[in-house]
Amino acid sequence: MLRIAFWAAALFAFVMAVLPHPIELLEASDKVQHMTAFFAITTLGCAAYRGLSRIKLMLAMVAFGAAIEVVQLVPELHRDAEWSDWLADILAVMLALAVAHLVESRRARRAE
Repeated sequence: MLRIAFWAAALFAFVMAVLPHPIELLEASDKVQHMTAFFAITTLGCAAYRGLSRIKLMLAMVAFGAAIEVVQLVPELHRDAEWSDWLADILAVMLALAVAHLVESRRARRAE
């Protein structure tokens, strides 16, 4: 179920990022929306792929953010690709991975 949720969230984020006129789901800045999406997707990725190296997950998420920005360069989409959006994605990924590490460390200490 977690893997389905991860891929559904990633697909949803991609579609919302490339729609010419996406639906406003949050009344927040563009950067907050990026960070919310990437924090959620990365958190789901950590839960869904526990055996996957966190470095590999980080690289995959950073590449996903970059891919979205590249697709937004297509003029027909009427979207703006911005370095700052990608940076917001990266910061959210790093924060999600840090939180996941803290949660996993806490669980390991409780198990001892």
